[in-house]
Amino acid sequence: MSQHSAAPAPTPTTDSAVATVARRRDWWRDAVIYQVYPRSFADSNGDGMGDLEGIRSRLPYLRDLGVDAVWLSPFYASPQADAGYDVADYRAVDPMFGTLLDADALIRDAHALGLRIIVDLVPNHSSDQHEWFKRALAEGPGSPLRERYHFRPGKGENGELPPNDWESIFGGPAWTRVTEPDGTPGEWYLHLFAPEQPDFNWEHPAVGDEFRSILRFWLDMGVDGFRIDVAHGMVKAEGLPDLGSHDELRMLGNDVTPFFDQDGVHDIYRQWRLILDEYSGERIFVAEAWTPTVERTANYVRPDELHQAFNFQYLATHWDAAELREVVDRTLDSMRPVGAPATWVLSNHDVTRHATRFANPAGLGTQIREAGDRELGLRRARAATLLMLALPGSAYVYQGEELGLPDVVDLPDEVRQDPAYFRGAGQDGYRDGCRVPIPWTREGSSYGFGDGGSWLPQPKGWGELSVEAQTGVPGSTLELYRSALAVRREQADLGAGDGVEWLPAPEGVLAFRRGDFVCVANTTGVPVTVPAHGRVLLTSGEVEETGGEAVVAADTTVWWTTA
Repeated sequence: MSQHSAAPAPTPTTDSAVATVARRRDWWRDAVIYQVYPRSFADSNGDGMGDLEGIRSRLPYLRDLGVDAVWLSPFYASPQADAGYDVADYRAVDPMFGTLLDADALIRDAHALGLRIIVDLVPNHSSDQHEWFKRALAEGPGSPLRERYHFRPGKGENGELPPNDWESIFGGPAWTRVTEPDGTPGEWYLHLFAPEQPDFNWEHPAVGDEFRSILRFWLDMGVDGFRIDVAHGMVKAEGLPDLGSHDELRMLGNDVTPFFDQDGVHDIYRQWRLILDEYSGERIFVAEAWTPTVERTANYVRPDELHQAFNFQYLATHWDAAELREVVDRTLDSMRPVGAPATWVLSNHDVTRHATRFANPAGLGTQIREAGDRELGLRRARAATLLMLALPGSAYVYQGEELGLPDVVDLPDEVRQDPAYFRGAGQDGYRDGCRVPIPWTREGSSYGFGDGGSWLPQPKGWGELSVEAQTGVPGSTLELYRSALAVRREQADLGAGDGVEWLPAPEGVLAFRRGDFVCVANTTGVPVTVPAHGRVLLTSGEVEETGGEAVVAADTTVWWTTA
């Protein structure tokens, strides 16, 4: 009889080895990409807010973790009405995060460590403090600048009603009426998100010209790609027709709406791809495209458009073997015809961390207000991570998930900053819980995040989940991630590819082969007995082997090699 649990981390990869990996062709097809939310990663100056210099100081940690690239959420000049997704100047760094020189240094240091840098691009809307929008308001009706947004007269006898029935994703009408320069109530402008985020009119040529210039600005700075925020937005149906029903007014609805997933977005991406392909180094585009189906998601990653698209259908799937197998098959079947890699993601800055989602009953959605069963959630989260990293394609890791962080569900109302929280009938507005700054050390005013506290309060006991507390501890979640990413690089059959060979397995268990590699995931709440598939590479929990069989603990994933 032998017993296995998560292996300790290997010796950190050398700089030269990482650099060699980073230079390989088609790196993005099996890349592990780590999302940094700049506000909450590391604070270098003690003001309680994360910044670029803080990120730069922690790049060796990410190199040693074993990721291939770092995706940075927005750090542009912004009034921060929506945590930087309201951009006032796309070519400037907000002072709270640093300067353009800091951005340049971060990119250079990352490249020296063999890491690539992907930055957020926000093309659906700007800030209401963007120079174009401020001039559009100041110049009044008929201003050419208003044509770069969606300004419309209102309905009703005195224009007192919105131009159509669209509602904001954050709740309330998607239209705000302006006060004209002469003080009278005037036109309305469209904002699918907060009122401080007016939507661009992508039918106007100046908008396209501006964003092609912005792409070149950052490509010339050396970034390796762009994550495109609301990539399914931008183009609106001609005439801005009424929606009629608001049952599907969510980022991930069941139908194409007049303002999301319109076919015209693909013309924009074909133009952008021509620009990207002018640059060396295999730069990439990643789409945040909330589409009704993975089949429609595949439209964004055709050979002449974008490289990757987030697989939100997978993120929203319950910890259930049958559901997971279905979404894996549909994803791979959809991506194969367009030649694009699948992507897999469990958490990000907009959803409840999966260690908390999986701690609660299925069916509660991706924003949950209850802590649930912490032990159960962590056990499932670890197993789900090994399953995700075993699938063919590219995987995304959200900062702190490698520490097993739960969502902070009990933040006081007075500290919340999610704009959706302050508007009714929109998103649940509890995204702050996944954005609490991560812990680096056991002690300190913010557990090593910085010297001056943190912009969102961290829970008591956060230090025991810190990098310091978990480093070198066999079986810790951090060491599980380090080991998994090291094994993923070492095993030729892991990573890129477009299919899996499903193996017979008990109900509630997923088992598949990829060459000499076998993955078994037990999604049930009880131990199961399966064939032993060779030598155990890594497990998320306990596995006991006897006479050619293996007893896999509840909610546990095992990696084997038959070589």
